[in-house]
Amino acid sequence: MLPSRPEHRFAVRLLEREPELAAAARAVESLCGPVASGGLLIYRGEAGIGKTALLAAVRRLGRDRCTVRGARGGETVTSVPFHVVRQLMRPALAALGDDQAGRLFGDWYDIAAPALGLAAPTRPAPDPQGVRDGLDRFAARLAERHRARPLVLLVDDAHWADTESLTWLASLAVSLPSLPLLVVLTHRSDPPPGPAGTLLGRLADAARLRVTLRPFSPGATAALTRATLGDRADDPFCREVWAVTGGNPYETVELLAKVQDRMLDPVERSVGRLRDLGASARGSGLVTRLERLGTGPTRLARAAAVLGTDISRGLAASLAGMTPAEAAGCTERLQEARIVTGSDPLEFVHPLIASAIYRSIPPATRTALHGRAAWAVAHAGLGAAAASRHLLEIHPDDDEYVVAQLRAAAREHLAVGAPEAARRCLERALQEPPPPHSYAQVLYELGCASLLTSPAATVRHLRSALALPGLDGELRTDATCRLAQALAHDDQLGEAAHAVAAEAARTSDSTARTRLRAAHFMYEAFRATEDDGPARSRRLAELADHLPGADNAERALLSLRAFDAMLRGEDAEHVVDLCDRALVDGRPARGMSWTDTAWGFETPAVVGVAYAFTDRPDRALALFEEAVRAYEISGWSGTHLAFAHTLLGLAHRRRGALVLAESFLREGLRLGSGPPVQWDAACLLIDTLLARGRVAEARAVADRHRFGPPWPNAMVMPDGPCVHGRLLLAEGRTREAVTELEAAGRAFEARARHNGVWAPWACDLARALSPEDPHRAARLAGRARVQAERFGTHTAIGEALRCAALFARPDEAVALLAQAVRHLEASPSAYEHARARHEYGLALGSPSELARAAALATTCGADALAARARSDHARPPRDTDPAPE
Repeated sequence: MLPSRPEHRFAVRLLEREPELAAAARAVESLCGPVASGGLLIYRGEAGIGKTALLAAVRRLGRDRCTVRGARGGETVTSVPFHVVRQLMRPALAALGDDQAGRLFGDWYDIAAPALGLAAPTRPAPDPQGVRDGLDRFAARLAERHRARPLVLLVDDAHWADTESLTWLASLAVSLPSLPLLVVLTHRSDPPPGPAGTLLGRLADAARLRVTLRPFSPGATAALTRATLGDRADDPFCREVWAVTGGNPYETVELLAKVQDRMLDPVERSVGRLRDLGASARGSGLVTRLERLGTGPTRLARAAAVLGTDISRGLAASLAGMTPAEAAGCTERLQEARIVTGSDPLEFVHPLIASAIYRSIPPATRTALHGRAAWAVAHAGLGAAAASRHLLEIHPDDDEYVVAQLRAAAREHLAVGAPEAARRCLERALQEPPPPHSYAQVLYELGCASLLTSPAATVRHLRSALALPGLDGELRTDATCRLAQALAHDDQLGEAAHAVAAEAARTSDSTARTRLRAAHFMYEAFRATEDDGPARSRRLAELADHLPGADNAERALLSLRAFDAMLRGEDAEHVVDLCDRALVDGRPARGMSWTDTAWGFETPAVVGVAYAFTDRPDRALALFEEAVRAYEISGWSGTHLAFAHTLLGLAHRRRGALVLAESFLREGLRLGSGPPVQWDAACLLIDTLLARGRVAEARAVADRHRFGPPWPNAMVMPDGPCVHGRLLLAEGRTREAVTELEAAGRAFEARARHNGVWAPWACDLARALSPEDPHRAARLAGRARVQAERFGTHTAIGEALRCAALFARPDEAVALLAQAVRHLEASPSAYEHARARHEYGLALGSPSELARAAALATTCGADALAARARSDHARPPRDTDPAPE
């Protein structure tokens, strides 16, 4: 049996691990075969069961044909983000030049390279998902580069790996079977509580093999005993070795080493001494053995235990208060006692030894050592982030320097995509506590660190910060806007609107007031219900209609005014003019980009949405494609990128490219999390699937995402109740649809919102009511036509005319449908055009019109409509076949 660390001088062959080694050998063969299939192997078991020895055997299996890299978690470094990832990747990068490394990262260099410590962050704090995606791309390209000698990554003690590394490994594991990359991972049998245990569970689900290692049997223990001590070891002695160690390989190897050290005769009369010898290999017995070496080795071992991993002997000597020569002598004694291995850096022979020594340090001494370690790490130029893990362990002492270091560490953690690590530092800084003048600033920073991961925590911290002195000027305005943003993400639109309105009334700075008022208008506009929407719209119009868009405050107001005017169904040309003034040369102004944190992504988004619903989907498409590029470049590949894909789906839906729309909307659902993005993407996808004629799939999406009443506080794009009503109609559930559409109509009428393309409740309700109440249905259709003509887009007018034709005499219906076709042909709405062309062809009984309708529907991806048009085209033609006027 190999001991836990391969450097152990009592190394012997592995025993009772043949199945595990055979599985590893098969995995290596598969990796090195013609298809080069990778995967994940997991070996788990209790401490000392031989997990590391098994990894060493895997390393030997692959070293002749593979490139093998290893990393290890550590009990005292679980708070260091990307610690394990850096161990795995840095050696591979060391062999590459900067240019080669840059090519492996590609566009992800600025996002992912800082996480590996290869480059200083140059961008705003990246989305953690973006960093993981960048590391995934890098690992895939690195694996391809090593295809001749495939890459094997070994991760030992994964139960002590940092959360960021485990999260990355869990995301990478999904794609391992398609990569020439094998990951072999070990961890303790009982996963730790919290995120680490959850992530280890995800890794287990993705593994091609997971094995729980068992203790040695009495027979294997006897074989190991005789292999170490010779054939003189008799049966009673061997049985007692097994009884003392329980078959634990590490304890067995250590016990046999002590038997050799003491030249104990391995026969029955010596069994009485085995229990005392075995106790010295673990816990208090090990500590006692260490203390017998003297104060020097004990101090150095304690210092090394505090440092944890990658133990610099110079730093350990400094913590122990030793000269380099004294440290070298103590290191030799620790090596002889099988406590440490290596010289510089040092390493404990087994994690059990490191844990026992660390826990044996008196609490006050341990705290002092961590404090000195933080100072030494910082002054060695390793940075505040490296020192922070030690600062987290010291007692609060009202030390302003500690607060400053923790705040600096938090900034470093955020800059590499580790917000949870930043949050730990800032929470610890609050315990110090900060001086009164900066307490609110630390709370503000803590709120910002939680923004991407916990809106509720962000709200709590920012509210506390705003209630204290210390946040003034631009910082206070930013804190208020971030508070409102977090409230909005938590579906508290009313609270968000109130927060910015109250601060706008309080501030005397005109620029800040304009920004806050713009935010107030935005959150009120996004609410599903509003006390007095028409009055707010009038105030917004008075503020914005005359603005030229000279600065970002004006552009923000113009953006919101354009969105509101679009929803109200005001003159579309005026809406487009407002959109144009909100942009600079058709693009968001500097400081208002998709990744800008001052104004937020909502500002360019509402401009693009207004374009999409005013028959300018080409302009919307350009904006939304820029959003995708901006988020990918900045590593914002979570909710933000999901929303950008959803917006792209909207633009393609409005131009009738239903297949493309469906693709982008499904990607938005896949990438996104949280109600706002999920509701928008689901709503648009259901609408798109209904247009394609796939009613059952639309229902499946609705059920999966619980799309339906009760509706959220935030509006859904396009109107959720209208799309849900259309789904109910498609399913033949007319009564339920009528109830839903009537409620939607009342809500829109109360807010004077009359855009029939965003919310086609009136036309759909008219169709639903036409069999039983044709007079009411006709009135609804007539009112929809008036409002469409007021709005003025070809799409709105064409759709209203198509609905009005249902209630006209046959000859009038043909004329109305001819006008609808003419308008929709001039619009970008290819699907609506195909639908009108089909109805016009039916009204005429015209094969050529039906053929055109079928061709249009096929191009759009409206499969059911295309099939109906082809079927209708196959019927005998009428005598006349005129074209639309």
